[in-house]
Amino acid sequence: MAETLAVRLTPRGGRDAADGWAIDADGRPYLKVRVSSPPVEGAANAALIAFLAKSLKIPRSSVRLASGETARIKRLELDGVDRADLDRAFGARPPQGGA
Repeated sequence: MAETLAVRLTPRGGRDAADGWAIDADGRPYLKVRVSSPPVEGAANAALIAFLAKSLKIPRSSVRLASGETARIKRLELDGVDRADLDRAFGARPPQGGA
């Protein structure tokens, strides 16, 4: 079973790094990630996939962009990853539900 991960991607962020979790207007958690690549011809998406694969110690083929190819908020499917793996790599996810 694949884990779904929402990511807010900042291209040209100076470095490839996760900046922690945040909550969207609907109370859903997403991971803030910056990559140094520009948002040109899929370079930022490719850098995001490579960063997540390296951080989670999984092959790049296990990371799929499910939606948001040209949007800032992206949904990715991660094969062979569970919530505990995400918590280890990026810190505990905030609880869903919001205010």
